Amino acid sequence: MSSRTEEITVSGPAAFGLLELPALSRSTVDRREPVRADGQALDRLWAAGRLLEVDPKGRARVRETGELVTAPIPADLARPDDVVLLGVQDDVGFWARRLPQEHPESGWQDLRQAGAALSDTDAGLLTTAVGLLAWHHSSGFCSVCGDPTRSVRAGWMRHCESCGYEHYPRTDPAVICLVHDGADRVLLARQPSWPAGRYSVLAGFVEMGESLEACVAREIAEEVGVDVSDISYLGSQPWPFPRSLMVGFAAVADPTQPLIPADGEIEAAFWVSRERVRTALAAGGNGPDFALPGKTSIAYRMLEGWAA
Repeated sequence: MSSRTEEITVSGPAAFGLLELPALSRSTVDRREPVRADGQALDRLWAAGRLLEVDPKGRARVRETGELVTAPIPADLARPDDVVLLGVQDDVGFWARRLPQEHPESGWQDLRQAGAALSDTDAGLLTTAVGLLAWHHSSGFCSVCGDPTRSVRAGWMRHCESCGYEHYPRTDPAVICLVHDGADRVLLARQPSWPAGRYSVLAGFVEMGESLEACVAREIAEEVGVDVSDISYLGSQPWPFPRSLMVGFAAVADPTQPLIPADGEIEAAFWVSRERVRTALAAGGNGPDFALPGKTSIAYRMLEGWAA
């Protein structure tokens, strides 16, 4: 392990925190894990349930009022194998299934578009549905023997009939870190693929055998050539694109260190004052000379907390 990693310092709580839960961390339904293997209980929840449909782009129907559309399940519709149980609220089972084709009608939105405007209940339902259904779509064959798998336990496991292996939904951890100078400046960067003018905090996937804190230090050094200290935890948010969990941190860096953007990954990076971030936030995330990430992302909440 490099000397950079060995010299990581981890502090106590950050001097700032998230003012609100990240948009996709909100949920109110009971996941009801114990009933997933109880066929009779599942049939009762299906009979009195509501169904959420998600198209292959991860979009669901959202009313103009910002309410996620779930439909009552017809009394004569038997529970199909491809539905997943999202959870239970007020004795109502919420289920989801993936449509075979993109929905052509207007009013269908994905989490990036609608996530921040959804209610706590709807945000939790759609976030879980998008991630779980995407996992099913990509997990039809056993990674051990290559034979087909089938959905069991209300969609929370896939079982290989040939070798007996049990497959569970995967979550890939990634760190996202707000780097500041300990005073009134924060480090922002942009990827080449982002919309023109958009900047955010830095992020990257955790590698095998790596701690979250070590990943923070490595990713910041790799992406902009800066060493960090005082790494502290802020919060987390599921990010089902397709199956990430964003774990938020803050860290301190010396702004006199030269910024060296990673070729092909980081198009530009710069230090910006707290006042300029506040100006951008007051304008809904679109400042006069740069734009911030959307309100659905944890990055927005991190910047909002630091600016406050």
